[in-house]
Amino acid sequence: MTQLSGVLDHADGERRCRWCGTDPLYVAYHDADWGVPERDPRALYEKLILDGFQAGLAWITILRKREAFRAAFEGFRPEIVAAYGEADVERLMQNAGIVRSRAKILGAIKGARAYLAMAEKGEDFSDYLWGFVDGAPIVNRPRSMADVPVSTPISEALAKDLKRRGFTFCGPVIVYAFMQAVGMVDDHMEECWRHGAVTEKR
Repeated sequence: MTQLSGVLDHADGERRCRWCGTDPLYVAYHDADWGVPERDPRALYEKLILDGFQAGLAWITILRKREAFRAAFEGFRPEIVAAYGEADVERLMQNAGIVRSRAKILGAIKGARAYLAMAEKGEDFSDYLWGFVDGAPIVNRPRSMADVPVSTPISEALAKDLKRRGFTFCGPVIVYAFMQAVGMVDDHMEECWRHGAVTEKR
């Protein structure tokens, strides 16, 4: 396997962003999920919450627990999570399959309530988020990780507004990682086979 500036040549003949390494789960996530524009409001809520749970951890840790998270949070349906009380918090705190952080669990509940508050005002969560990039992915052309920022003025503005609305664990760095993951930004390396390959979620 040959290491290039920002990519790796894989045994299947594809060149991928170096960050996904060779872990099959990470490679599959890189190929099928990361950077693919997501427009479903519920899925966007889920991803934002999972990125919040990632704070201080590696994304692969969350990825390996993603199905356990989905089961524990009942599909991340905001209308269900918003109704969680102390018994649900304690149930989640006893679940070894997820990251057992009381603050992050409470943040997921607060986020669900903020999501519903927006919906009650007629604000679609997807339209709201995508409005920060004028509805279309920002396509960058990085050649190494040094070319990829950890945050941008847009992620700073979005983070500030999310916090104003009641979301937590959504600082500019987390929000930029979220924007990359849901395709609001295409930060696949220019030499990666996925760069620019998708403009809408399949």
